[in-house]
Amino acid sequence: MQIHPLITDSKTLASFCARIAKSPYIAVDTEFMRENSYWPDLCLVQVADSNEAAAIDPKAPGLDLTPLLDLMVDNEDVLKVFHAGGQDLEIIYNLTGRTPHPMFDTQIAAMALGLGEQIGYGNLVDAWLGVQLDKGARFTDWGRRPLDKRQIDYAIGDVTYLIQIFPMMLEELRKTGRGDWLDQEMERVCDPSNYVNEPQDAWQRVRIASRKADVLGRLKALAAWREIEAQDKNLPRGRIVKDETLADIASHPPRAQEDLGKVRGLSATWKTNDIGARLMAALGSHKPLDKEEMPERDPKRPGLGKDGALVADLLKLLLKIRSRDINVAARLLARSDDIDALAAGVREGLSILEGWRYEQFGRDAVDLVEGRLAFAVKGGRLKMTRTEEAHP
Repeated sequence: MQIHPLITDSKTLASFCARIAKSPYIAVDTEFMRENSYWPDLCLVQVADSNEAAAIDPKAPGLDLTPLLDLMVDNEDVLKVFHAGGQDLEIIYNLTGRTPHPMFDTQIAAMALGLGEQIGYGNLVDAWLGVQLDKGARFTDWGRRPLDKRQIDYAIGDVTYLIQIFPMMLEELRKTGRGDWLDQEMERVCDPSNYVNEPQDAWQRVRIASRKADVLGRLKALAAWREIEAQDKNLPRGRIVKDETLADIASHPPRAQEDLGKVRGLSATWKTNDIGARLMAALGSHKPLDKEEMPERDPKRPGLGKDGALVADLLKLLLKIRSRDINVAARLLARSDDIDALAAGVREGLSILEGWRYEQFGRDAVDLVEGRLAFAVKGGRLKMTRTEEAHP
């Protein structure tokens, strides 16, 4: 495989992208920093096909990333392969308003092949290629320039190994007949709605005990204000106001700005400064949460109760048995909230009652809940048995 020098000019990047656009699939990875910012700071992009690989410096002066971004979001003929690509997709979405498509995530595929819930890249490379990666550059400062050879070599390795692993995984998926299992998951991961940060929806990420419309209305206004402040200043949300402080203000609103100096988690300067004034303006503009926005006590799920909780525990045991028997990660088979919903009597709108999940787990799960399936120990091994077999 040809490894190119670090790409820092638009002409070289355009030429590279034109060549790899002819490949059926490419491997993609990014290096970024976000500890001190709201928006991820893209520091490096690595791309490879089966013939060549390159690292691209998005911080290079005058570099036009358009050919690369077009390849990611416009070219439907090239499959983009990532490993645990959620944050990579978020970065591309922030740059384009779209996500790479079609795409394949090797971490999700590994779950279908029984390699664990969230296998790391180093373990994936070791499992498939027998190569142990040098992790020395893993926590490097990717934003500092110039990048040294060790950093670039480490970053390039993320795609040169990935491009080798992908066809091996694909073949194994074909052998096991599990390739179709992943289609729905890949579409879910690359759904652009996953990466939208709408200020008006930010309150839903803040934990608060109250379910009063007035309190939640204040939380909605405050969370939207904080989101806009964080975006404008490019600072993490918690650097503006921490979640617990936001919830406290929503529950016990100050009467005047000078009272902000008494709020735990805020500096005393907030009682006189501009940001404190903006917080109070947001607080003053709030409206009680509309009835249709009010969260249910357990969103979309009825309460379990004591008996329902026991049923859910039995379903989770069944999940362990099924995931063991078919050698697939339990997390890919079923989510815990779906299991709780099934135990509570829900029979519609659950992923475990659709497609391959129903065939592999959902059907038996329903039978267990409805008394047609039972646990049994045979030969020292826990198995499932039909009730008519258990009690002839």
